[in-house]
Amino acid sequence: MQTLDPQATSFYCATLEELRAREVPFLVGGAYAMERYTEVARHTGDLDLFVRPRDYERALAVLGMMGCQTEVTFPHWLGKAYCGELYIDLIWSSGNAVATVDEGWFTHAVDEEVLGLPVRLCPPEEMIWSKAFVMERERYDGADIVHIVRARGRALDWRRLLERFGSHWRVLLSHLVLFGFVYAAECDRVPRWVMRELAGRLEDETAVPPSTEPVCRGTLLSRAQYLVDIERWGYQDPRLAPTGNMTSRETALWTAAIDGSR
Repeated sequence: MQTLDPQATSFYCATLEELRAREVPFLVGGAYAMERYTEVARHTGDLDLFVRPRDYERALAVLGMMGCQTEVTFPHWLGKAYCGELYIDLIWSSGNAVATVDEGWFTHAVDEEVLGLPVRLCPPEEMIWSKAFVMERERYDGADIVHIVRARGRALDWRRLLERFGSHWRVLLSHLVLFGFVYAAECDRVPRWVMRELAGRLEDETAVPPSTEPVCRGTLLSRAQYLVDIERWGYQDPRLAPTGNMTSRETALWTAAIDGSR
């Protein structure tokens, strides 16, 4: 279990209670959800709360009334609230704008307790979905996915997980292949039909001529490492409409913040 100093505990508990009192729906994710699902504890010092896009302004307003300094850090997915050295991340999508928080997150949320309070956790399927695309040089969430599958694989809604990935199913397949490498004696935690389904898709896809459309999907995995493909080599950026959910301004803001995140 994560241990916090009394000031942090008081702040985070007050936040959870105030959001609930103001009827702002939220889910707890991040390190707290990871610990409940996998028993892997990380003392990150912050609190990740997931809200629907339509609710993030209300959530930030509540935190502002509590005396926090608030900001919309990136309009397409993230806001923050600071109280001294403590802070809360409000999340309504993902950095690549693929894993937007929708009704399904709340429908399949898991009832739990955090800091002694009853809360709802992000579903493990949605955690896998959102983490699967985090492949930066300075951060890679693959180990989190492997640990979630090890701990929850037999109980996951695999049909729903496949639906979440949609046309990005190769990303899921890559993590499941690595799971079998890491836990060779526990491959049965991933149903055989899932691997057969994904392997079949791979076989079918390689049997037809490749697309001639110059798209580099690497920008869905890393905001920094594939910019050369977009800026110098003429590849299309799948984060942008009509294939993606981001505007040119949003990708520019996301790119401009790279140096500050290192």
